[in-house]
Amino acid sequence: MMRRRCFAIAIGLLVLGGLVEVTHAPGVAADVPGVIQKPDVALAGAQRFVILSALNNDGVLDKQTGLVWEKSPQTASARWSVARRTCAEKNVGGQKGWRLPSLSELQNMVDPSIAPPGPTLPPGHPFLAVQSAVYWSETRPGEDPKGAWAVHFGLGGGAVFINGAHAVQVWCVHDGLKADQR
Repeated sequence: MMRRRCFAIAIGLLVLGGLVEVTHAPGVAADVPGVIQKPDVALAGAQRFVILSALNNDGVLDKQTGLVWEKSPQTASARWSVARRTCAEKNVGGQKGWRLPSLSELQNMVDPSIAPPGPTLPPGHPFLAVQSAVYWSETRPGEDPKGAWAVHFGLGGGAVFINGAHAVQVWCVHDGLKADQR
């Protein structure tokens, strides 16, 4: 009887462990459109990010993705429509063409090994004023006009749906600079 019970518990643990492993397996994305997994080769914060003198040291190149991020995102929160307009009208270090990041771009900035309260950015990052808060992405669930996906930088980078009428943080991104501008 005892042997049978131990066997059942062992099988149950193996099955449970398998379920947990499957839900966290590489390539298994959440039920959120546009989510991609992080690249297999992660660079340390100090190697990954480069402050760009061409942008008056106000932009940071992410060598892992090729994107340029604001070094110091605004600290005031905004509704989604205002956040999109703010990024579109932004001029960082003389560079225009900024936008809200996609959900996957924003989640790629998260280091899940950083414990709450965060912010959950990679160690050695050069960013200033990034808060342990929710940041807008440009990603919407389908054509739902009611809101967009956001990422919580205080709780491990989880994606949350936020109604567009609510104000959350804004962090603008640029698709990159030409080689002669770096």
